[in-house]
Amino acid sequence: MGGFFGITSKCDCMMDVFFGVDYHSHLGTRRGGMAAYDEKIGLQRKIHNIENSPFRTKFEKIFDEMVGTSAIGCISDSDPQPMLIRSRIGTYAISTVGIINNADALIDQYLSFSGGHFDAMTGGRVNSTELVAALINQKSNFAEGIQFAQSVIDGTANILILTDKGHLIAARDKLGRIPVQIGKDENGYAVSFEQFAYMKLGYEHVMELGPGEIIELTPDAMIRLAKPGKEMRMCAFLWSYYGYPTSNYEGVNVEAMRYRNGAAIAERDMEQGRSMEIDYVGGVPDSGTPHAIGYANRTKLPFARAFIKYTPTWSRSFTPAKQSDRKKVAKMKQIPVHELIEHKNLLFVDDSIVRGTQLQETVEFLYSSGAKSVHMRSACPPIMYSCKYLNFSRSTSEMELIARRVIVELEGEEGLKHIEEYADGNSERGKNMRKAICEKFGFASLGFQTIDGVVNAIGIDKCKLCTYCWDGKE
Repeated sequence: MGGFFGITSKCDCMMDVFFGVDYHSHLGTRRGGMAAYDEKIGLQRKIHNIENSPFRTKFEKIFDEMVGTSAIGCISDSDPQPMLIRSRIGTYAISTVGIINNADALIDQYLSFSGGHFDAMTGGRVNSTELVAALINQKSNFAEGIQFAQSVIDGTANILILTDKGHLIAARDKLGRIPVQIGKDENGYAVSFEQFAYMKLGYEHVMELGPGEIIELTPDAMIRLAKPGKEMRMCAFLWSYYGYPTSNYEGVNVEAMRYRNGAAIAERDMEQGRSMEIDYVGGVPDSGTPHAIGYANRTKLPFARAFIKYTPTWSRSFTPAKQSDRKKVAKMKQIPVHELIEHKNLLFVDDSIVRGTQLQETVEFLYSSGAKSVHMRSACPPIMYSCKYLNFSRSTSEMELIARRVIVELEGEEGLKHIEEYADGNSERGKNMRKAICEKFGFASLGFQTIDGVVNAIGIDKCKLCTYCWDGKE
């Protein structure tokens, strides 16, 4: 996915921006970047590859290389950024979070009339942040340019700009699928994807931008350039998986939501009379753990960590390209606690079941470590559609999704006409899909949370949440 962080201040802010960006490391593993403004030097920028080394390590010498009273930085799971842009509306640094589905069409349209060019990457691809800048530059000021860019982009675009005056301009996507939050201290303002990132640095939370809202920040003022829209489609998956436990989105804490969600899954199990002999309830670490705590608290079953992820070297999610390497990495991450596994009936809650590859390897690992039975619960409904609004999945085809694959195995392409039935665990098709997944993975039982269950756990009106990956509704 990716995230950004920025500060405009009356004093040097490089240390705070360094830590603020680092607090977004859970959102991406490919590129890290920082840009700064200093009155004497002007705009500066550094970008590093962070695939095999975290942001903090790659940028630990940044204080010897850059200075500034205003700065922005990002963790990017896609293209290198921030970009430095010189245009008719000024010179600026820009960072974006989101995805542009119609990039090729926008590039062709721009080239057809501009006489300009793009810096092409391997295969002719264009950096999506550079494309956003090209769209913004077609208008006479930043506010008009951002609104134009967001109106023509099919996808999502949160935007953070650092101007050559040291001002910050922040814009939330037109439907508010992901957050942009504002903090303040005695010297200036901070902009962040994650609220806790600036609160930990001593900033007070001021506000969360509304959908399509644009603001300009100086050390002394916050100026609204565009009012928020009324329609919102916040990504519900943020609370289930991507959000950090200490994060708050639209006033709802991630960790607390996961406890409520796990308790709701447990209540449904009890209502349906599922009588299972369970020795321990556990989470598939790390994001499945709070859902599991909620489940255990509600059922009064003992919670236990039957296996531990080795965080000293596997603290970040790392997914190699080759399947054989992925399997090896998954095995290396997981360290069993044999006393909690051998001859035990275990129930695990995972944040979601997407492709199922890592989960299958986890279950095989548990059985090989002596588990008597493994029951599985997903804190999300079956994922039936690849997200087209955020680049959080590495799936290149919807047939990589385990739910879709099993549907086709059961009923061929005809089955895809009945996705709604398959998502429903009470329907005949839904029961057949769950049984087939159980047989494929060796689960003793399998349950998925419902969309209504997730929505209730979040506590925001369903019409304000995006549930596309579960129901295909835009």
